Amino acid sequence: MVSLLLRAHPGGIRPPDDVAGVVEWFGAMQAQDVASGMWSLGVRLPGRTQVDVLAAMERREAVRTWPMRGTVHLVPPRDARWMLDLTGVRALAAAERRRQVIGLSERDADRAVEALGAALAGGGRFTRAECLATLTAAGVDGAGQRLYHLLWYASQRGVLCIAPHVGNQQTFVLLDEWVPDPRRPERDEALGILALRYFRSHGPTTRQDFAGWTGLTAADAKRGIAVAGVALTAVRVDGVELYAEPALLDAYASAAAGPDGDDLFTLPGFDEYLLGFKDRSLMADPEHLRAIVPGGNGVFQSTVVRAGRVIATWKRTTGKTRTTVTVQPLVTLGARDRKRVERAFAPYGTYVDQPLRVDWP
Repeated sequence: MVSLLLRAHPGGIRPPDDVAGVVEWFGAMQAQDVASGMWSLGVRLPGRTQVDVLAAMERREAVRTWPMRGTVHLVPPRDARWMLDLTGVRALAAAERRRQVIGLSERDADRAVEALGAALAGGGRFTRAECLATLTAAGVDGAGQRLYHLLWYASQRGVLCIAPHVGNQQTFVLLDEWVPDPRRPERDEALGILALRYFRSHGPTTRQDFAGWTGLTAADAKRGIAVAGVALTAVRVDGVELYAEPALLDAYASAAAGPDGDDLFTLPGFDEYLLGFKDRSLMADPEHLRAIVPGGNGVFQSTVVRAGRVIATWKRTTGKTRTTVTVQPLVTLGARDRKRVERAFAPYGTYVDQPLRVDWP
């Protein structure tokens, strides 16, 4: 929980205090649902509102694109291109199978990339509807699921990236124009950067979790850890090798007493707390995972987390003058526990900048 920036560092190390710092700490943060991605930042930046977070996105402190596993993440803007090059290869290799399913040829996909690139050149910023109109004018069928695939493909190729919403509309820009000065580390250096950022923001955890999070091969995951070198420390727990940032382990080893650990957090559904690991047994009981991901369809519910474990899920309803949160307990919660949960939602009320009501079933 310390690594995930959800609990104070026992050694007194100050956490990042802006969007750019949080995103760089993680290297990448799951953000296929934009509201979840923004609250993942907000929960780690106490006192900030969603307006503050959106303003930081407009300042290009982070960018959304598809760097790993074909899934949208927040990444440091200057790192977007090398991450796409490093971790997007396997996703691109699988794209042909998807195009066969939705009835797109590789030629049409490449034409779509060319058309969007040409139309957006010179500072363009298009909504999805404007992207679709551009494809239609170029003779490319973007109906149905084809539009999503073509926007993904153009972004995976490093031509587009997702700009912040305008109102409730998703927008797209040219990556090279949005981020004109990308970093360009060599491949080994890039693997080392990715390993360091993953384990400092998720550790202690396993090489298998790192490979699962990045979509890298086992060999590349191992190489990244080797390149990171002394920036990571290996420990064994129950016979399993885990990696973490040395400062974290040193601080706990020298602490006179452990942290309280009975803290409460109200996290979005797609937070790195769950999405950053293949093995989620430390976070939730197996029977609770079915409620957290109903139907096993990859859509994660927002969670209430106590002492590192999921104890409830929640959903929000936003009105003009008030936000209502409905909590569904997964464990028995008495009146005192429920009051604690309600107080734990106070930071979320600050974030949405509305009076907040908490409902129970």
